[in-house]
Amino acid sequence: MNFLVKLYPWEDPRVSVSEVNLNDGDRVVVATDFFNEIGVVVGKCKRSEDSKDRVVRVVTKKDLESFSKFEEERDSLVDICKSEIKTLGLGMKVIDARTSLDGKQTIFVFTADGRVDFRELVRNLSGKFKRVIRMQQIGSRDEARKLGGYGICGRKLCCVNLEGNIPSITTDMARAQQIAHRGAERISGLCGRLMCCLAYEAEQYKEMLVGMPELYSVIKTPEGKGTVIELNVMNQEVKAKLETGKYITIKKKDIK
Repeated sequence: MNFLVKLYPWEDPRVSVSEVNLNDGDRVVVATDFFNEIGVVVGKCKRSEDSKDRVVRVVTKKDLESFSKFEEERDSLVDICKSEIKTLGLGMKVIDARTSLDGKQTIFVFTADGRVDFRELVRNLSGKFKRVIRMQQIGSRDEARKLGGYGICGRKLCCVNLEGNIPSITTDMARAQQIAHRGAERISGLCGRLMCCLAYEAEQYKEMLVGMPELYSVIKTPEGKGTVIELNVMNQEVKAKLETGKYITIKKKDIK
């Protein structure tokens, strides 16, 4: 049987294979690439060809005790790692840590602008904690999804509500919606990247732009030639400045 399992605390649901019949909401132990982790069943699925994970068992009292113990030390681990990073002068930001149920491995999750040589950091942390240390780099969007928050619209961040992979957001989406000129700072989210909501209506705008003239192009109107200075895609209207200096608004269908 194949189940969708969401691993604690931030990862997207993934397919896990199990011979045990499970129900939504059941807490299970999943064997992942690195170590066994606790997850919650959030649904069932049919295909599992790409799955490398396996549900080992339903969580036991011992699993929960180990999980609680390592959760309590999470902040301490992150603080120590931050201190080591500062000492070594590394350009990275640690945002979380998770430890295997057997206490033999800890993964530190971090963000960075590029590649970071953290070999000395790993050696130092391994010596302090007496366990295997791994570093996992994630992007700024993933960081925002994990930390949560509210956007300028007053709603929860889109990345928090989106299931699965975060879609790619491009400047073409902003251009199609006639808002690229506002500047990157006004169309960027808390993560510093283009806002996820730009993808919501991008395709519809592209469809409505078909047949519309480009900005600053010269068009023929019933009142003469003019230069396009604004597009109102929703109303299928164009604002143009005529050679006489007059400004007019014209429907797309009336452009000659």
